[in-house]
Amino acid sequence: MEGNTNNNTKYLRAKERVGELKKFYGHLTSYTLVMIALAALNYWVDGWRYMWFLWAAFGWGIGLAAHAIGTFNLNPFFGKNWEQRKIKEIMEKENDQRKWQ
Repeated sequence: MEGNTNNNTKYLRAKERVGELKKFYGHLTSYTLVMIALAALNYWVDGWRYMWFLWAAFGWGIGLAAHAIGTFNLNPFFGKNWEQRKIKEIMEKENDQRKWQ
C-alpha cells in the first residue's frame, strides 16, 4: 500500500513539473511571436529610425527571465533545493521536540 502512495506522489510531482514547464514554454512562445509582430510593425511604420519595440522586449524580457528562474530553479538562494532542505530541517526539529515532551 505504501509503495502505491509513493508512486502516486511521484506522479503528482511529475505532473506538476510538466505543468510548470508547459506554462513557461507557452510564455516563451507568446513572447517570441509578439516581439516578431512588434518588430515588423515598427519596421513597417517608420523603418528602423527608432526601434521602440525594444522597450517592450526589454520589459517583458525581465518578466520572462523571472519566470525562467522560477521554472528551472536557477535562484541560488531560494530554489527548490533550499525549500527541501528547510522542510527537512523543520520536520527534524519537530521530531526532536516531541521526543522530549
